[in-house]
Amino acid sequence: MPRKNNARSAQGAGSIRQRPDGRWEARYTAGRDPGTGKQIQRSVYGATQKEVLDKLKQIHADQAQGAFLEPSRLTVGQWMKIWEAEYLGGVKASTVYSYKGHIKNHIVPALGAVKLQKLNPHTVQGFYNALQRDKGLSAKTIKNLHGVLHSALKQAMTVGYIRQNPADNATLPRCDRPEIQTLPEDVLPVFLEAIAGHEFEAVFFTSVFTGMRKGEVLGLSWDCVDFDRGTLFVKRQLQKKNGSNGGYVLITPKNNKPRTITPAPTVMRQLRARSVQQKRDRLRAGPAWSNPDNMVFTDALGKHLIPNTVYDHFKRIVAKIGYPELRFHDLRHTYAVNALRGGDDIKSVQDNLGHHTAAFTLDTYGHVTDQMKRDSAARMERIIEEAKKRRSG
Repeated sequence: MPRKNNARSAQGAGSIRQRPDGRWEARYTAGRDPGTGKQIQRSVYGATQKEVLDKLKQIHADQAQGAFLEPSRLTVGQWMKIWEAEYLGGVKASTVYSYKGHIKNHIVPALGAVKLQKLNPHTVQGFYNALQRDKGLSAKTIKNLHGVLHSALKQAMTVGYIRQNPADNATLPRCDRPEIQTLPEDVLPVFLEAIAGHEFEAVFFTSVFTGMRKGEVLGLSWDCVDFDRGTLFVKRQLQKKNGSNGGYVLITPKNNKPRTITPAPTVMRQLRARSVQQKRDRLRAGPAWSNPDNMVFTDALGKHLIPNTVYDHFKRIVAKIGYPELRFHDLRHTYAVNALRGGDDIKSVQDNLGHHTAAFTLDTYGHVTDQMKRDSAARMERIIEEAKKRRSG
């Protein structure tokens, strides 16, 4: 018969007994209640006396080294809820919205019921594998999901719920960078002819010759346009609000990195013409005019332009000239490629685009710089041949 009370202790190691159900239980002191000062007693269980004794020894070893974590019933789902509510205060609203979508749609359904302290690397890896195998998610989406889960688990480590981050060494599917699309050199004049006189001509022209993102162009205000110096200060972008209420908000640029760019003089002349047109619109609108944010690109009443409307007009134009697959963002790529081909150094292109590092710019437009290197080699070859001719002559 199992012993109901076969207690033993070893110099403060706690007590061990066999329970009526046959399992073994070890009791230990986990600390003291801060309110009452009384000892907090906890138990660990095992199938054999040796198993619980080994567990107890490990607990005491961890306690001695300050590495002991009190067992927690907190689940991954509960922690994700705490994390998104308490630890995302400095994150942009659009990013928080994206995080919450990943948590709700993928992380919690798959891992939410797992105890936080029981989550292990194998389970995390299986989660990522299933996202690709069973749900068909792209490598980029899985990478983004991993970023959310890893950040949440890193915070759980910081506050002491787990010792290690089980997402640290996960193997993610390879993200193949999509091929860059641009307006070919011989098509750029056709595009400029197609937008001539269009109500959004200045938007498209500014985008293709400055590399500014759509939200940055639409969020440009007159106080950031310096006609005397010929510069634009990119400090914010227009972005749709999250949630069902709609509306738009001005936020900092991507990477929180304001920048000053010096466009070609023709771009500045285009903006001067835009200023004149806006003054005409204001006189025509009279009391109905409202442009509280001093926006450069507005409708006839001074309201900011709607990004989706601008995009729809762009798609109609590129479809008409035979390039329906082009996206608005490809105007930014077109600028970058033309700048590099025109001889701009990679650091200048990086600064104008607002990329975080020059390495990212090189990685994105490596195919262009490779061609530039080949062109440089060809020029050098011509110089060598010319030198040989002169020498032999």
